[in-house]
Amino acid sequence: MLTARGITVLAPALATLAASALVLSACTGSDDPPESESTPDAGGTAAAESITIAMSGDVLVHNTVWASAQSDAAAEGKPGFDFAPMFASMRPVIGGADLAICHLETPVAPASGPFENYPVFSVPPQVLSGLKQTGYDLCTTASNHSVDKGFEGIARTIDAFRRNDLPWSGTAKNAAESRRTPLIDANGVQVAVLSYTFGTNGMPVEKPWSVNLIDTDEIVADAAKAKDDGADLVMVALHDGKEYDEAPTEHQREVVDEITQSPDIDLVYGHHAHTSQPFDVVNGTWVAYGLGNFIAQQELTLPETYRGTTAEFTFAESDDGWSVTAARFVPTQITMPGEYADTMRVLDARAALADAETPESLKPKLRETIAAVSEVSFALGARRDGLRMVSH
Repeated sequence: MLTARGITVLAPALATLAASALVLSACTGSDDPPESESTPDAGGTAAAESITIAMSGDVLVHNTVWASAQSDAAAEGKPGFDFAPMFASMRPVIGGADLAICHLETPVAPASGPFENYPVFSVPPQVLSGLKQTGYDLCTTASNHSVDKGFEGIARTIDAFRRNDLPWSGTAKNAAESRRTPLIDANGVQVAVLSYTFGTNGMPVEKPWSVNLIDTDEIVADAAKAKDDGADLVMVALHDGKEYDEAPTEHQREVVDEITQSPDIDLVYGHHAHTSQPFDVVNGTWVAYGLGNFIAQQELTLPETYRGTTAEFTFAESDDGWSVTAARFVPTQITMPGEYADTMRVLDARAALADAETPESLKPKLRETIAAVSEVSFALGARRDGLRMVSH
């Protein structure tokens, strides 16, 4: 049997993260515009037989992004970088899930730098603290930029995750570590999060086990191993697709079709296109082909790169096992300095649109983002399968 490459084991202390007890209610089917799904107030501890998992798009820290984090730190009289204000609008969504997963696309630099921008990234490690404060419980790391700074960059990034008590999946510091299943506890439910990339931009991978590459046979074997190791649910994150293209590529579709034939894989979702891509149900398994950017600053002529999707899936257990009982999405908007705040922000677009304090000048863009993300999310017919937009 093929074994996993580059999958990180979560130490016992990390694998017992207790997410706040907030589970989003299941949706009721309707063909009307998706306005019936709401986020309830926090209640008591979530029942172990039902959990909500949220995942968002690429965390791609360009120099303008870290400059905003530096300005936010300076505004509070602090040195260095503070990414938490940039992500603060998303805390209700991210903190409201029993398990929230981010995707760090790049290696991190030493805390004091030097930092490097596109095309070979090395970014401030303080971004991990910001993600942790936002409520993320785990980050995937397999991407085309994983080896931008060689194996040293992979190792440094893993060390930074450990310092921030934030689990990760997709890269590894040693071969033994790469063979272990990344299990994380979400209110008593054991969830495995497997992360893979299509490649590394042609850069050599010094240690083959240090980055997970997409191989359908290995993914299926890894998922089976995860179930054998005690996983109740297996999430597969694929860094794949064509940049700036809302349509999944033939390769994306082929990979998804192959791996969703496995009974061990419960959900598939993706990154890399830097624009939102559709949701679908393939071989009975929910798929979110691409979640776009969570934070980045790409060409201003590409508005789709400033829009993103945070997906939420509620899983419930029955006599037949675990299944998705609600599938939802949250359109997000990246704003530039001066649009919403003095520095960059990631906004829950619908919440910001409903907020009386949001500048009127920003609201047309928010409406466009909500409409655009909705259109692409439903493009393959996921509305009929029950996909809804979270309303506020």
